Amino acid sequence: MSAIDTSAVENLSDEKLEALLEMMVLAASADGEFSQVEREHFQNSVESLSDNRLSKDKVGELLERAQQELERSGRNARLASVKERLPDAGARKVALALAIQVTAADGLIRTSERELIMDTAEALEIDRDEAADLVRDLTA
Repeated sequence: MSAIDTSAVENLSDEKLEALLEMMVLAASADGEFSQVEREHFQNSVESLSDNRLSKDKVGELLERAQQELERSGRNARLASVKERLPDAGARKVALALAIQVTAADGLIRTSERELIMDTAEALEIDRDEAADLVRDLTA
């Protein structure tokens, strides 16, 4: 799997970092389960993105909150919230790339996950062809 260029998200505010984490939760839950492999990928990505400024307890708290928000408001509302907290195109592209990597972490992108990727691209105003290219590049 190719690496993500995270230069667009260096020195993120906590709010933007939390938006990226929520995007990863949305991706991980697309198929109805959050597997151990997806959790490990999630934890590794969070540590890398946050430059280890978030403790495991804080990550667990953010994960729990994101899952509760998803259950309470639904996927479309959560995607809109992520978009609002990530106003620049570069950060949104990183969010989509993270979603792709989380969905591919278990070695298989299911139909529901593929639909989430395209819905996510649309919600973040990323061209569908660009999203398809990201899927190809990150899962090759």
